[in-house]
Amino acid sequence: MDSEIGLRVDGTPRRLTVDTRTTLLDALRERLGVTSPKKGCDHGQCGACTVLVDGRRVLSCLTLAVARDGAEVVTAEGLAPDGELHPVQRAFIDRDAFQCGYCTPGQVVSAVGMLDELDRGWPSAATGTGEPELDDAEIAERMSGNLCRCAAYANIVPAVREAGR
Repeated sequence: MDSEIGLRVDGTPRRLTVDTRTTLLDALRERLGVTSPKKGCDHGQCGACTVLVDGRRVLSCLTLAVARDGAEVVTAEGLAPDGELHPVQRAFIDRDAFQCGYCTPGQVVSAVGMLDELDRGWPSAATGTGEPELDDAEIAERMSGNLCRCAAYANIVPAVREAGR
């Protein structure tokens, strides 16, 4: 069964008709041509498909597009709408926080989302009972849903820390 939905993707309103079983990831990549979210595992285990939906991190491979009708979706492409890199994107480049680059868009979007969560004072398992602090343990915990097969974590964590300053 098909359903018509509307999304605002990287600042642009989009309307499309999708099968009700279509994931947000497939709608973005296959129907709208937005290829920065990657299809890694297609099971919500790697984080390569991470996007921001209404400001919150979401694994787009586990989210049905029809469930996000009317939502604001931001991908890695949408973080730099006028060619001006987002501070997280700049930090990833400055810190050489990628190797093959396949996971990088999901890592970057996840870092943007986690820094917002941190700014809001949302606790994590690493926070304990105090105020969240942007240290290596906090970054590792909050970014744990984003895997890098190349193991670029030694540069990803400092990049996130730098962007969070």
